[in-house]
Amino acid sequence: MTTNPDPHAGEGMVGPHGAPDDHGGDHGHDDHAHGSDEALGPVDVIAWGAGLVGIGAGLVVALVIAASTGWLG
Repeated sequence: MTTNPDPHAGEGMVGPHGAPDDHGGDHGHDDHAHGSDEALGPVDVIAWGAGLVGIGAGLVVALVIAASTGWLG
């Protein structure tokens, strides 16, 4: 077995994880999160609809396969 150098060695975390100076002092505060005043974008109804149609089609295919193999009775 050969050992290869880590191409991401310099990208490792520096310092201990969860250091007090890395996080906010308030309970529940996260310095790495975005502000609470940012709103989420609109719901993509077409994409969610396509996903639901795909799930329904997959269930239909599964039921047809189950019926053709006699698994349903």
